Amino acid sequence: MADGPTDRLAVAEAVATASTGSYARIVATLIRVTGDWTLAEDCAQEASALALARWPVEGVPANPGGWLMTVARNRAIDVLRRSSVERRKLRELAVLTLTGAEPEPGKAGEGEIVDDRLRLVFTCCHPALALEARVALTLRTVCGVPTADIARAFLVTESTMTRRLTRAKAKIAAAGIPYRVPTGPMLAERLPGVLAVLYLLFTRGYDADGEPAFADEAIRLARLLDRLMPGQPEVAALLALFLLQHSRRDARRDRDGNLLTLDRQDRARWDHAAIAEGVGILARVPADGPYALQARIAACHATAASAEATDWVAIAEAYDRLAGWQPSPVVELNRAVAHGYAYGPAAGLALLAAARAGGALDGYPLAVAAEAELTARQGDRERAAALFRRAADAHRGAERRALLERADQLS
Repeated sequence: MADGPTDRLAVAEAVATASTGSYARIVATLIRVTGDWTLAEDCAQEASALALARWPVEGVPANPGGWLMTVARNRAIDVLRRSSVERRKLRELAVLTLTGAEPEPGKAGEGEIVDDRLRLVFTCCHPALALEARVALTLRTVCGVPTADIARAFLVTESTMTRRLTRAKAKIAAAGIPYRVPTGPMLAERLPGVLAVLYLLFTRGYDADGEPAFADEAIRLARLLDRLMPGQPEVAALLALFLLQHSRRDARRDRDGNLLTLDRQDRARWDHAAIAEGVGILARVPADGPYALQARIAACHATAASAEATDWVAIAEAYDRLAGWQPSPVVELNRAVAHGYAYGPAAGLALLAAARAGGALDGYPLAVAAEAELTARQGDRERAAALFRRAADAHRGAERRALLERADQLS
């Protein structure tokens, strides 16, 4: 531990970083050994609260995540000791196995990968749960998203979302949903939902104001899943997509923390080892499939020597195929942008207008920003600046600053 009191702001940041990186691991491990979702989450949160109280005085430990795990485990033991005698003996014995030898993460046994977080993802994605419940439970338990934020995303009150999460966890217990990675046909059946969750986890970490630890965790879990299912092309494609996207993480901001668009990034700062790995994985993946097509689009960007050398025609063609696999307003929006760069801004604006025809993109800030960029490329700088400012109104943090900066450049 560090000597003497530590600046409270620095400690708060250390606690936040450690909690974000360790929350899912702590919760997943405690669920496995206790079978109690609420207890696991409560103990993880109490460990973070105790860190905020003690680390300013004792210093930040050398292994913050390990400290949080130990405190959470000990808290779970204390709670179980005070529960009924019949349950206490079994549960306490299970919790104490945490101090014993643990199989090396990533090693398979009897068709399963020994990793608590991957087990947790498969449990959250069980088909017995409604889709909304799967997404909400994954956001809360795997991603550590606060219940209030999840409630806002679902347009409900925090108390309503709390009840929904409680019901989902109760259903897992009542239905006897096993806390494990399935095997055989059940594994293939559950795979699409799990891939969607990993995509969600990565996106939360890769967003402009997201937590990078989430992206790192998504990559780690995708590697485990790829080892578990080496013959599944979409698993490999998802891993390739993550690596290619994450390769730009160090070049996405300037020295002041402002976001840099792809054309303004220093490509020498990209992680070229990750790019090579992603491209190598794609070489063994069939051309089509939703994640394979997205990975190939990312590869076009990652392997271009400069923004001007980007193969926008190939990207536009990939989006054309992706729209067939995964028709959605967001795919159509990205398709419009790609066509705008490949065939001229008028072509992009025409596709964007078609995508908006059904009203699905009404008020969507990324659609407004896309229209702004295509309008700027068409030469109407005044209208483009107004659109960028309108898009900025729906954002905050780094994304808002980037959009306002783009508007100022055009004014």
